[in-house]
Amino acid sequence: MNEMEEEKVYAERPNKTAIKREMLELRDLGKQMIEMRSDWLDTIPMADQLRKEIIKAKKFKKGALRRQLIFIEKLMREEDAEQIKKSIDECLQPHKEDTEMFHQLEEWRDALVAGDNNLMEELLERFVTLDRQHIRQLIRNIAKESKLKKTPKSSRALFRYLKESLINS
Repeated sequence: MNEMEEEKVYAERPNKTAIKREMLELRDLGKQMIEMRSDWLDTIPMADQLRKEIIKAKKFKKGALRRQLIFIEKLMREEDAEQIKKSIDECLQPHKEDTEMFHQLEEWRDALVAGDNNLMEELLERFVTLDRQHIRQLIRNIAKESKLKKTPKSSRALFRYLKESLINS
């Protein structure tokens, strides 16, 4: 009887938690695609039916959107999810770079307003087109505007000036 028991091979059942996790990942991926711009959506490799359903979902709200997401998730089971994720990341990459540049410019502006002369010298060496007098005038105007509690017009102007210099160099 021991030999018979050893010969029995049981079918291995898939893990329900893992299946649900995969389904939720596909649904989240579907949400991301619905929120994407249409021109970015065209660059993602997927079946035509899935693309049509995603475009339809952009018009839906609440319950209808939830049901459409479930349907999109089912369609995505036939797709290469890794390739879709990779394509989405490639679409979002320029946006991330723009955001990083924006934050860098904000840091520079705030440091210049705080009186960081080392940064001023570094920026003047790095970007030949910068004008020291213009930057200092903008910084003085920022100080005046903050004392008088006016709108930060000069602060915005300094940000634009740094941005233009960064782009032109």
